[in-house]
Amino acid sequence: MPAPRSTGQDAPGATGDTGEVDRADRTDGTGEANGADRAGHTDRADGADRADGADGAVDETALLRAAEGGDAHAAHLLGRRHAQRGDRSTARHWWERAAAAGNLDSAYNLGVWHEKHGSLDEAVRWYERAADGGDVEAALNLATLLMEQHGDLPAARRWFEAAARAGSRPAARRLALICEDAGEPNEAGEWHRRAALDGDPLSAHDLGFLAYSSGAEDEALRWWELAARNGHADAAYHLGLLMAAHRDPEGAEACYRMAARNEHPGAASRLGGIALARGDLRTARAWFEQAAQAGRIDDQRTAGFVCVELKDPHAASHWFGRAAACGDAESAFNFGLLLIAELNDLKGGQHWFRQAALAGHRQAAAELAALLSMTGAAPELTELYRSEPWPPSPPSSPWDRTAEPELVARAELTAAAVARRGGAALAPGDLTEILGTWDLVTRPLLDHTGVVDWLAERSGLHRGAVEHLSAVRATLLRPGSAPWPTPAEIEHVLVTARELRSRLETR
Repeated sequence: MPAPRSTGQDAPGATGDTGEVDRADRTDGTGEANGADRAGHTDRADGADRADGADGAVDETALLRAAEGGDAHAAHLLGRRHAQRGDRSTARHWWERAAAAGNLDSAYNLGVWHEKHGSLDEAVRWYERAADGGDVEAALNLATLLMEQHGDLPAARRWFEAAARAGSRPAARRLALICEDAGEPNEAGEWHRRAALDGDPLSAHDLGFLAYSSGAEDEALRWWELAARNGHADAAYHLGLLMAAHRDPEGAEACYRMAARNEHPGAASRLGGIALARGDLRTARAWFEQAAQAGRIDDQRTAGFVCVELKDPHAASHWFGRAAACGDAESAFNFGLLLIAELNDLKGGQHWFRQAALAGHRQAAAELAALLSMTGAAPELTELYRSEPWPPSPPSSPWDRTAEPELVARAELTAAAVARRGGAALAPGDLTEILGTWDLVTRPLLDHTGVVDWLAERSGLHRGAVEHLSAVRATLLRPGSAPWPTPAEIEHVLVTARELRSRLETR
């Protein structure tokens, strides 16, 4: 909820993050906090209050005389004084007189007043009067109200554009997002560019993705760097991924550190992997635990393994337990092992072996069977075989190899690009498996000419399936060369990739 205006200048408070006004607690000119309302705009009055002197009563008498004589500015200031005392009804009276005489600040304040009190049609009327007179902030408020409360996107877009052309950064960003949703990338890029150059890091970050998706990677790098310098953690992280994709590990690490300073869990995970590769287990643990605290299951599992290596079974149990509780079979298996080995908790170990086994973990199934036999629970083991499909089937052709860093980076960048603005979710792990599979099965080749025919002939797969796999791989590695793949395409291509590995015995 906007608050009334105190000066004839644009009041601070509109954020550049979303184009919406700030929702922090403010006062609305009456001394009452309105944090539950839309805040971010202050009421307007002349900063010198025109004739303030030692005798406030005389000054107000002069204001009253001038206002009754038709002085719009005096009426506006008089309304402001009544608002400060909490007399909203009288404040509204004088603002209406001032607005009727052409005072834009009073028209704006009336828009705020009516929006706060739920009379939205009146709020629209007064905002529109101020906006028609060239009040940029009123145009922004009007557009926001029309879009969010009335659902009138065409009218909202017109006012966002009017405000943006008059220099409103929040309006430029909101307009850019509207253009993106309308499938107008060129217009979206232009408005994002205006907002970004005016200091909006979110628009700079968005421009990076628009550039990346079109294949303009140098431009993506520049926009992400600009956003990162303005404190945008996601931009720093994605800049690091792009540098990793370009095989610049030092540059990538520097960007990850920049993002991690702003508590970015993905960056912490990357830094944990870098430390682990260097054999620095203590540093790796610190980074993986930072990432794991954000609920990332893979990092919880990895933190558990690092703690095992550091001879800290208590911490390892903590992380394996958290990941196991979220359904991670490998963590459940290792949690069971620790419970038995460190605490002699056979019942707890049996429980987690069972959970892992039912999720397809073959080693857990074997350990569970051995444990039940050793403890004389043969009837329970018999019942288990009878009641459950046993041994359980593992996930089909799991990808358990380490792909090249540039392929992992491409996979994550693609997933992030596709998911923007409510797009379809693609799993980075699936994309990594596709890229890694192609790299694995074509590694023996010195000359990749005719590689599709070679793979089809060797594997016995239909040439069209291999060609589709090749095309999706090319899109992931060369953004902008074709539309991003759909989830259905990825699912189809994964089947081909797994069958290819199976038939070539490289799984």
